[in-house]
Amino acid sequence: MSGSAHVLVSVEELAAHPEWRVFDCRHDLKNTEYGRQAYTRGHIPGALFLHLDDDLSGAKDGRNGRHPLPDRESFARRMAACGVDASTQVVAYDNEGGIFASRLWWMLRWLGHEKVVVLDGGLAGWKRSKRALEEYVPVVAPRDFAAHPQDMAVDAGQVLADLQSDRMLILDARSPERFRGENETLDPVGGHIPGAVNRFYFDNLDDDGCFFKPAAELRSEFAELLAGRPATQVVQQCGSGVTACHNLLAMELAGFSGSKLYPGSWSEWCADPARPVARG
Repeated sequence: MSGSAHVLVSVEELAAHPEWRVFDCRHDLKNTEYGRQAYTRGHIPGALFLHLDDDLSGAKDGRNGRHPLPDRESFARRMAACGVDASTQVVAYDNEGGIFASRLWWMLRWLGHEKVVVLDGGLAGWKRSKRALEEYVPVVAPRDFAAHPQDMAVDAGQVLADLQSDRMLILDARSPERFRGENETLDPVGGHIPGAVNRFYFDNLDDDGCFFKPAAELRSEFAELLAGRPATQVVQQCGSGVTACHNLLAMELAGFSGSKLYPGSWSEWCADPARPVARG
């Protein structure tokens, strides 16, 4: 399995490769124990569990957003403990349309690990195929995992510096209501970064919200948003740097490689009252 455009794997392909390292990334922002509890009740055979807050995020200081990135070396050690090395094919899944699995996909690429894909359809797709779950928690031998850091993120300072320029297009993955500043329930301030364009992550999925749309359909939709702009000028953003990874993955699937993540996203941006806010 190779090539940056290969970001998804089917249920059938995963089932044919029990040697791959699988991670269950299920999560609920309002019930943070849901994923761990759901994992113990049943998961894809061989899967290990990773928690968004404990494993896929770093320490919060009140100014760096709700899900700041962890220290790269700490995350690399976590992956090593989970039996991942440079040769390991990693598959991430969740039951929420791929938003949390996409976070792991992006973070491993951020470490320089290209052999990572998201299970298209996630747990729902696995169940639709009448495939079994297991409760057994696998024991894996640790491996040596060396990070090869990639330049794939921007910080608030970089976003602010390019706010009035043509060098940056911000895609905001939140729902249209939250983008407009309406019904904000997760962050203390409603609105969006001035100049941002709304691309709700859910629009990357089929009508059932299960499988990703075909690559050609996604390419047409993102091409309209980019309007000739190269993907390398796109900054992906959301509430806390999670669902933005879904848009990043969808763009890769569509053939638009090279956009970057603003990990702090809206939750970091709005924590500083000096930063501008747009609504509507």
